[in-house]
Amino acid sequence: MTLNARLTVARPAFTLDVALEVAPGEVVALLGPNGAGKTTALRALAGLTAMSGGEIVLDGLPIHALAAEERPIGMVFQDYLLFPHLSALDNVAFGPRCQGVPKAEARRVAAALLERVGLADRAAARPRQLSGGQAQRVALARALAVRPRLLLLDEPLAALDAHTRLEIRSHLRRHLADFDGATVLVTHDPLDAMVLADRLIVIEHGAVVQQGVPTEVTRRPRTDYVARLVGLNLYRGLADGARVKVGELLFSASEHLSGPAFVAFPPAALALYRSRPDGSPRNLWQARIEGIERHGDNVRVHLDGPIAAFADITPAAVAELDLAPGLEVWASVKATETHAYPA
Repeated sequence: MTLNARLTVARPAFTLDVALEVAPGEVVALLGPNGAGKTTALRALAGLTAMSGGEIVLDGLPIHALAAEERPIGMVFQDYLLFPHLSALDNVAFGPRCQGVPKAEARRVAAALLERVGLADRAAARPRQLSGGQAQRVALARALAVRPRLLLLDEPLAALDAHTRLEIRSHLRRHLADFDGATVLVTHDPLDAMVLADRLIVIEHGAVVQQGVPTEVTRRPRTDYVARLVGLNLYRGLADGARVKVGELLFSASEHLSGPAFVAFPPAALALYRSRPDGSPRNLWQARIEGIERHGDNVRVHLDGPIAAFADITPAAVAELDLAPGLEVWASVKATETHAYPA
């Protein structure tokens, strides 16, 4: 591993205790709700937040005792923090100059990096003359200019508008693929994480609650936060064969398990009825509508009852069923759309 770290930061009302391993060339995204400890972990790696314990080993060398400026780390901050009085070229050359590289060589390195990120023609521009996407790329070039072995990205796309974000996300993925060190990315946006990262680490209350490749984390969430992040209804119950008991309900699932299990299904798989449907459909219960809101091209219905759930239906279905908050409805999801996995 390029990076092998155990980060412990103790505060009066919060303790971060997280283990991180990142392979050469790997991009790991830290995800989690506000206050989970993601940025604290990033700042501890950078030496900007003091650790209470643990260690940081980079390329086999312990660096946790080194000052921030002595660590072989490049960092892109959420607000980029470019020097306003310096040109893009001199912003990128600043790091090598601080490392003792002669001015001419530092500017040559900076010029090559600006060309690499597609900004050779903006080398003389000051930060105020750059667009948000251009400033982000200058910040990335500045982080790479010090030849880091660890690259830290703190919400690198958060300051961009939706259109620019799409373009810069694609550019950033290509630049990260060319970096042979370890990369740790903090983001609130699941799409940024899925596109940019090779592996996800989910942090809640200062601890790792789930990790894995994006497809595994999205397919099998293990906490309510992750379920909401990937858009699934998630419940914990007790499995016996193809059935899982969740509170008062008995769910039929497409898997056979025994013991503690999670049950998950997408909101779009949930069907709503004004009266009990004919026959004996599986996974059927009565619920009360708590709220209705627009959700993309569909409508998201918030349900309460034996379980809380989200249902995504079309605007036409809302009108046809004459749905409104407070209304009692029947909810059903097919067994083939209901997935169970060990808890």
